[in-house]
This record gives sequence, structure tokens and C-alpha cells, in this order.
Amino acid sequence: MKQILNTLYVQTQGSYLRLDHDTLKLELERKTTFQIPLHHLGGIVAFGNVLISPFLVHRCAQDGRSLVWLSEHGRFRARLSGETTGNVLLRQAQHDAVRDPHRVLSIARYVVAGKLQNARSVLMRAAREAKALTDQSTLKEAGKVHAEAIHHAERAADLDKLRGIEGYAAKAYFSAFTAMLRLNREAFALTERSRRPPRDPINALLSFVYTLLAGECIAACEGVGLDPQVGFLHAVRPGRPALALDLMEELRSPLAGRLILTLINRNQLKPDDFIERPGGAIFLTEDARKILLTAYQKRKQEEISHTVIGTKVPFGLMGHIQARLLARHLRGEVPTYQPFIQR
Repeated sequence: MKQILNTLYVQTQGSYLRLDHDTLKLELERKTTFQIPLHHLGGIVAFGNVLISPFLVHRCAQDGRSLVWLSEHGRFRARLSGETTGNVLLRQAQHDAVRDPHRVLSIARYVVAGKLQNARSVLMRAAREAKALTDQSTLKEAGKVHAEAIHHAERAADLDKLRGIEGYAAKAYFSAFTAMLRLNREAFALTERSRRPPRDPINALLSFVYTLLAGECIAACEGVGLDPQVGFLHAVRPGRPALALDLMEELRSPLAGRLILTLINRNQLKPDDFIERPGGAIFLTEDARKILLTAYQKRKQEEISHTVIGTKVPFGLMGHIQARLLARHLRGEVPTYQPFIQR
């Protein structure tokens, strides 16, 4: 559990992380400002100009501890990868499945079904809580689009059609996103999804949380023994963690989307928590990132019911659990992959 939940985020520029016996120490201007036993950490995420001693890097690789480098504003740069672990037969089964179009389509259908159902749940919950009739109507209409998309996804004849259905529903979700905001709606309005670079505060928030989530899904794949580069819904491309992106789909709305909405609607994130860089890119300030990272860690520790395994688990373990469920399917232990669906 600690491998998913206990992640150290370091964003103070000029920080230096080093290993002193079995203790991680953070130094700033040659003074130790923070220390923690290394075995308490499952991962480290460094933003921008954060130095890490070679001995600490080697130890993380040896222990299989996640170590991720992001730009100062949260753009993914690199990730430490130690020795490849896991059952080679599982990866062989994964590669065999990717070469079978019928199995690829089947797994991708369940991934999309999970994403659509979870997004619809977020929309319908927001519709019930909305006070304005126009917001209720917008959200219900987007929920209807998702319900229809679920129906069509079950019958998609090929992967391209399935991706088209998913894309159409995603457009409806983001079009209705502003209707879920209760505060500072004008400043946080989402007109369209823009990624590289993000052009408004909501896109900056989405991209930031998605980057964190992707890193954890990569770690989940590797922890189970799956190849994070070989996916089913997302096309395989050099350097692209396609399988990790597949696992992310089910978690985008209930984890990332709802977290962002909560922080805005509770006025924990405000319009002046963002800065514009040359070229029009929008990023969070350092203080805003601290607020978001703290809330993100707390969100991962919340326990929710998992209908497949029949018990409550921390949200931060969801990617790991889904990776294990996929591994069971690939090994032939269960007939289908069962996505996470939040009730």
C-alpha cells in the first residue's frame, strides 16, 4: 500500500536530496530542512531544479522505488527504471494479446465502458447538485450522450469506431465541465481541451493531475509485471506508455476531475493561482501546486468500494488493482477484463 500512497513531491527549486544511511534528507542552502526514513516512501517526484545524489538514485533503482522528474511546471521529463521484474510469461501473454485484433477490441471496449460510466456518474451527480436549471439541463444532456456511447461501444465493430465513440463522449464531458463549477466560473471556464501547452487554468489543472496519475499507472504496470508501453485502446508508439494510459481512462473523471472541481468549488484554488508564460501557456504557481499535491495525496488515501474484489480500498491503489485484474485476464484466469466502475 505504501508503494502507491507515500510519494514525496519536491518542488522547492535548488533542493538537494541525498541518502544518509537509510534516511532521505532534503537540504536547501546546505541546511537539512526535512528528513524521512527511506522505507516510508514508495516514490519521489522532483520538479525542475531539484538535485538528487547518485547514491539515492542507485538505491531507488535497487529497491524498485519510483523516481520521476518533471519540469518546474509539471511537464513529464523522465522516470527511473530499474531492473525489469515480473513473470516473463505474463509479458509474453500481453504481447500475444496485442497481436490478436479480437482480444484488443474486447479489452479496449471494457476500458472505454469503465471510463464512460465513471464520467457519466460525475456528470449526473453534478446535475443533482446543480441549482440552475440551465446547468442541470447541460449536465443531463452530457450524461445522456455518455449513456448512448456506452450502448454504442458495446457494438463497435473495430478499434477506430470505438475510439471515435470515446472521443465524442469526451468532447461532451469537457463541454459540460463549466456547468459543474460553482465559483469563479468565468475565470475557470473550459472552452476546449488544450494540452501542450495548456491555454487556461482548467487545462493546466487537468494536465498536471493527469501527469501525476500517468506516472502512478506506469508504476502499477511495472509492479505487476506488465509492459507499460504495450496497450490496447491507445496505439503503441515509441516512448508512449500506452497501457498506463489505458488504465488511466477509468480514473480520469472520478479521481482527477472530481478533485479539481472540489478544489475550485471550495475556493481552495483561485484565479490568481495561475501564471502565464511566453507563448500563452498557463501554469500553476508554486503555492497552488502545494495545495493541489496535498489534496491529491489525501484523495488517494480515501477508501472506496471496488465492486469486482468486493471490498473497500484506497483510491491510490486503484491503478495497481486494475493492473492485476488485467494480468489475470491475460493469463486466462478470467474470461474478460473488468474495469473499475465507481458506484
